[in-house]
Amino acid sequence: MVVAIYSTLGWLPTLAKFLRDRGLIDGVFMLGLILIGTAILAQGLRWRPHGAEIGVALGIVAAYLLVFARMAIPEERTHLIEYGVVAVFVNEALTERVSQGRRVPVPALLAVLATAMVGLLDECIQAFLPNRVFDYRDILFNGLAAVMAVAASVALAWARRWRNRNRPK
Repeated sequence: MVVAIYSTLGWLPTLAKFLRDRGLIDGVFMLGLILIGTAILAQGLRWRPHGAEIGVALGIVAAYLLVFARMAIPEERTHLIEYGVVAVFVNEALTERVSQGRRVPVPALLAVLATAMVGLLDECIQAFLPNRVFDYRDILFNGLAAVMAVAASVALAWARRWRNRNRPK
């Protein structure tokens, strides 16, 4: 995922301008959200979620929709998706290490920090590209994306564990 993000540094502004000039950028972004939502729903149905998991999932969806609605520039919204995916991948990898008996102190915090560092590096690279701009707000969006995604992942894992503990035997 990190390679995918970094590989778009040179040509993504051109694509964004192309889509914006034709009035397609919001539609393409919504299509991306629908595809992501469909993938999440398909995965969720495989787990057969119940009460607490559904409640947590609906809260997560509401939080993301509120943040998306407040972000006026569609390109800024992509940070929440890109770096959210990176954060979840890193968090899952660290959590897997813990389940294998490895010592990983506070995997969720490490996932957020690692993702924030990837985002910082992304912005530093952009400072040297002629068609890109270093922006402190993007660093904040990347960090926000990491926090939101890891918090959502941890909350869903908690709801799953809670359900399994309270399941009738």
